[in-house]
Amino acid sequence: MAVVIALCNCPTTEAANVLANGAVGRRLAACVNIIPAVASVYRWEGRIVSETESTLLIKTTGECIPALKAFIEETHPYDTPELIVLDVTDGLPAYLAWVAAESAPSHGPL
Repeated sequence: MAVVIALCNCPTTEAANVLANGAVGRRLAACVNIIPAVASVYRWEGRIVSETESTLLIKTTGECIPALKAFIEETHPYDTPELIVLDVTDGLPAYLAWVAAESAPSHGPL
């Protein structure tokens, strides 16, 4: 089972906590790190915007990504939420096995 890391920015730490707890609670991720107060600069609706956001580092598997996408789209406060998925090519075998075992929506919520 391929382990991946998904990145998602949130407008507040409160929104980040809701998404992190929801993803782990639904077993869509084994672990989510919340990095508060990230400075983001981006173009939106024709202008350059500078905002402070919280970044989620979501450790999960490729199999969970479709359900994670649906969860982010329905729960995230942004109209166009960010979700970028990066392949993990290597890591400590025991950690990667733990991520795979805990990212199992078919086992039901915790």
